[in-house]
Amino acid sequence: MTEWPTQSGVRSFFGEPGSPQATAGMVDLAYPMKIAWDKSQVIRRFRCHAKVGAPLERIFQKMLAHYGAADVSRLALDIFGGCYNYRPMRGGKSWSMHAFGIAVDLDPENNQLKWGRDRAKFAKPEYVPFWNIVESEGAVSLGRVANRDFMHFQFARL
Repeated sequence: MTEWPTQSGVRSFFGEPGSPQATAGMVDLAYPMKIAWDKSQVIRRFRCHAKVGAPLERIFQKMLAHYGAADVSRLALDIFGGCYNYRPMRGGKSWSMHAFGIAVDLDPENNQLKWGRDRAKFAKPEYVPFWNIVESEGAVSLGRVANRDFMHFQFARL
């Protein structure tokens, strides 16, 4: 497994935000996902940084193998909130991990940025296997580490 950098080391490991590498990877999904802001739209693949495409594919394959299609849908693990987005962090001046194509958001409606364990759907016990799968590939859950932004996981340590 790759040793992912800390957030402060992201630029030296992944390159510049918005660089061609930030979208050179392709994730072929193990199951179709609905776009969070228009659930009538379905995707079967998405772009990410070249270095995280393979671990992302494994995460979604393992999720499907563990939960099955019915539970993936019931648990809203099929609601895609985005990956690459060339922007700074919300409320900050540093680059978002999304600007490097190394972060994924799922089901943002039920796991909003400032929600902690008391409100976020992904903080419930039935999501522990999901987070264990994410973490098995070295990705970090901001929800589990910082009790915020449970929709988000990234390939950079805090």
